[in-house]
Amino acid sequence: MPQVISVNVGTPREADWAGIGRTAIEKHPVAGVVPVTRTGVVGDQVGDTKYHGGIDQAVYAFAREDLDWWEGELGRSIRNGQFAENLTTLGIDVNEAEVGEQWRVGTTLLEVAMVRIPCNDFKNWQRLNGYDDRAWVKRFAARGRPGPYLRVLEEGEVQAGDELVVVHRPGHGVTVSTMFRALTTERSLLPELAQVENLAAVARQQLDAFVG
Repeated sequence: MPQVISVNVGTPREADWAGIGRTAIEKHPVAGVVPVTRTGVVGDQVGDTKYHGGIDQAVYAFAREDLDWWEGELGRSIRNGQFAENLTTLGIDVNEAEVGEQWRVGTTLLEVAMVRIPCNDFKNWQRLNGYDDRAWVKRFAARGRPGPYLRVLEEGEVQAGDELVVVHRPGHGVTVSTMFRALTTERSLLPELAQVENLAAVARQQLDAFVG
């Protein structure tokens, strides 16, 4: 049964290794029921509002299965929340979710909207925690499994152990992995994003620039 196994939050902290001198990349699991609003999980904040947060990036999900894969790659255990995800999932391939797919988790309704693009703050965070960060951004991008950012269509509450139910799948075949590759390593795929209704603003800008 697909489910959320951890709900993770963090608040901005001063960090000289972060691009703007602060970051909220450090997130830890919280117990009990957690409210979720249109702007994200209550108790979680964004450090760099220029590149993170907003309606199209309100909640970030990453699969426990992908954390396990990186454990093997990096040779060290990885806790839930280490990759700055708000929801650690189990039992669903979140990277094969279609953009626009809707999930019922707890009493919230979430919609796959955007993908995480790795940055130097992520690389520095890995190094700070003792992981091999050599060419980290390139390695993460090459894996092509970034996890989705989610819109909050219906506010509600979530908690660890909640079932994740796919209630709508658009059927266009443009997955999280497809979007990621289009925005990073295979820009020839950008026209595929035109099939997505209510395409996230950042992706729309790149699509429009590509097609002229």
